[in-house]
Amino acid sequence: MRLKLLTLALALSAISLPGHGEDLLDAYREARANDPVLSQAEATRLATGEGVTQARALLLPQVNGSASLSQSSGANASTALDESGAQINGGHVRTRSESLTLDQTILDLSKIADLHAARSQAQSQDATYQAALQDLFVRVTAAYFNVLTSEDQLAFAKANEEALKRAYDQAEQRFNVGLAAITDEYQAKSAYELARAQTIAAQNTLNDAREALRQITGKPVGELKKLREDLPLLPPTPNDPDTWVQEALRSNPNIAAQQYNVEAAEHSVNAAKAGHLPTLNAQVSRGTSSSWMEKIGGAFADRNGRYGTTVGVTLSVPIFAGGATQSRVRQSIYQRDAAEDALESQRRQVTRDTLNFYRSVLAGISQVQANKASVEAGQKSLEATRAGFDVGTQTMLDVLNAIQTLTQAESSYSQSRHQFILDQLQLKQAAGTIDLKDLEAVNSLLQ
Repeated sequence: MRLKLLTLALALSAISLPGHGEDLLDAYREARANDPVLSQAEATRLATGEGVTQARALLLPQVNGSASLSQSSGANASTALDESGAQINGGHVRTRSESLTLDQTILDLSKIADLHAARSQAQSQDATYQAALQDLFVRVTAAYFNVLTSEDQLAFAKANEEALKRAYDQAEQRFNVGLAAITDEYQAKSAYELARAQTIAAQNTLNDAREALRQITGKPVGELKKLREDLPLLPPTPNDPDTWVQEALRSNPNIAAQQYNVEAAEHSVNAAKAGHLPTLNAQVSRGTSSSWMEKIGGAFADRNGRYGTTVGVTLSVPIFAGGATQSRVRQSIYQRDAAEDALESQRRQVTRDTLNFYRSVLAGISQVQANKASVEAGQKSLEATRAGFDVGTQTMLDVLNAIQTLTQAESSYSQSRHQFILDQLQLKQAAGTIDLKDLEAVNSLLQ
C-alpha cells in the first residue's frame, strides 16, 4: 500500500507527474553518445594505442631519399680544371647529389623492450576505458536519482510549507478570538517562514541536479520516470563479502589498468638496461653525384657522376655516455616501484569499496524499512497531535514539531530508497561486473 505522504495532494498539484517521462535508459543512451568524460577516455585510449605503431615502426625498414645542390666559389673554385686539364680561374663549382637509403634494425633490444612497453600501456588504457564505461552507468544513475530525490525534497518542502501555513493561519485566528496566546502565533510564523526558505533552497537544489544530469547527457532534462513504491529489498547475490572481494580483485578494470602499468614499467627497465648493449643495423644506399665548373663568360667544364650502390652493416657499441644510461636505469626502476605501489593502493581501495558497498546494500534494506515505518508513525503522530490540539491537550509547538518530524521522515525515506539502488550498482562496479543489463533492471523499477 502506497504511503500517504504529508499533504501529498498539495505537493502533486504543484509538481505535475508525467504521463510518459524519460527513463534511465533514455538518459544513458544520451550520455553514451554525448558524455565528454567518456569521449576523453576514448580519445586517450586511441592516442595511447598509436604508441604501439610508432614503437613497432622503429624496428621496420626505414627508407629515406635525399637530394642536394651546392656551389663553391673563390679559393675552392680556382682549383677546378677544364676538360684539357688546365686550371680555370674566375668561376664557381656546382655539385649535385642524389641518394636513396634503406636502414634496417637487425638487433636493438632497447627498441624491442620499448615495443613491449607500448603494448602494455595500450592495454592499460583499454582497461581504463572499460572502467570509464562502467563508471558511466553509475554516474548516469546517480545523476538521474539525484534529480528524483531533489524533486521529492521540493514536494515535501512545499507540502511542509503549506501545512505550516495552515497552522500559522489557525494560530493567528485563535489569537484574534482570544483562544490562544501570541506565543503560538509567533512560533507558527517562525516555522512557516523557515519552511518558505527551505522550499526556495529545495528548488535551487533541484535546478542544479537537473543541470548535473544535463552535463552528462548533453540534453535538456524533461520529466523523469520515478521509482515505484514496491521496491524489491534483496541482499547481494552471492550473499558473501569475501566472494565479492575476490571477484573485484579479479575483474575490476582499474586494477587491470594498474597491472598493465607495472608491466609497462618492467619493459621500460629492460629498455633502459639495453642502453648498455650493442646494436646492429644494416644499410643499403644507392646514389649519384655530379659536379661542374661555370666560369665567367658561360664556358664550363662538366663532370658527370655515375650511380653507385653501397651495402653495409653497422655495429654500435656504447662505451660511455656521461652516466646518462645508468641514470635512466635508476629512473625506470623508481618508476616501476611507483607503479607497483599504485597497484597495491588500487587493490586496497577496491577491497575497501567492495566491502563498503556490500555492507551499504545490507544496511540499506533496514534503512528503507525503518524510514518507511517512520513515515507511517509520523503520519499517525501528526493526526493525533492535531486532534489533541483541537481539544486543548497539545500545544501549537507540538503540532509544528510533528509536521517537521514527518517531513524529515519522508525526506529520509526518499533518499534511502534511491541510495539503496545506487549502492547495488556501485557494488557491481567495484566488482567490475556492472553491465547494461544491470541498468535495464533498475529501469524496470521506474514508472
